[in-house]
Amino acid sequence: MKLLGIHHITAIASDPQRNVDFYTQTLGLRLVKRTVNFDDPSSYHFYFGDGIGKPGTVITFFPWPDARRGTRGSSQVVATSLAIPSGSLNYWSDHLKEHGISVENISRFDEQGLRFPDPDGLLLELIASPQSDDIDLKFHSAVPNEFVLRGFHAPTLQLQDSAPTAKVLVETLGFKLSAEEGSRRRFSLNGESTSAQLDLVERPDDPHGHIAAGTVHHIAFRTPSDEEQLKWREKLVDLGFAVSPVMDREYFHSIYFREPGGILFEIATEGPGFTIDEPAEHLGENLKLPKHFEAHRSEIEKALPPISFK
Repeated sequence: MKLLGIHHITAIASDPQRNVDFYTQTLGLRLVKRTVNFDDPSSYHFYFGDGIGKPGTVITFFPWPDARRGTRGSSQVVATSLAIPSGSLNYWSDHLKEHGISVENISRFDEQGLRFPDPDGLLLELIASPQSDDIDLKFHSAVPNEFVLRGFHAPTLQLQDSAPTAKVLVETLGFKLSAEEGSRRRFSLNGESTSAQLDLVERPDDPHGHIAAGTVHHIAFRTPSDEEQLKWREKLVDLGFAVSPVMDREYFHSIYFREPGGILFEIATEGPGFTIDEPAEHLGENLKLPKHFEAHRSEIEKALPPISFK
């Protein structure tokens, strides 16, 4: 068994219209699926990614109108990092400043990048990389094709004590320590893929974060099949983790568990993918509901805030 990298990262937002506008118009991602929280259909669940929402490119949001702002801290994914092509830093710096976004230059492991908050305060990083995952660029983006985001790039997980988490990453999930810089350690499943890496940062004195708007809810890793997912579940249970049953998310299947530092991990299957219920050229255009909610579509649609698209 081998995990393939990051599948998706899910965060909390507040205003759904503002969330859609920022991730499609400012960051140039595609809204590949507009659905609802399968556990609470009173709120949306948005998926943004490349042209077809390939695993490794998708950032998802539960937008809760009027949600209070969360706080970043230990036991959280504190920075969601995305790869951009080499030579595109100036474009992105100018582009973000034109949208009124304050940008900070960052450097780590000989890589240059930009750091900035989204409208809810979610910390985002764009890291220039000569590597590029295989992504689908066949979609209309508000960002020129040569600068479009190329999927994830080593998000940062912060812990008061990173040793137990590092042990799980290496001994259980198959990561390898690939680089170290001060209190930051990079772990990799595949050195050729930016979305197969993550960073652990140890901050012993920082308090735990509080998950609400502007924070990450969980990080998901990719497994190629349902069969391997079941093997992962069996392995984790045997090791003493409290693992959820397999949950059908329509576009993938999921299991969840908390690593020793308290961060919620998910292992999600690569398929069946976002084109299972609408064609690639029309992804995200209509509200899609899981089958068990279809009978209540009318009342669900009335309860959700209206969304417009540019």
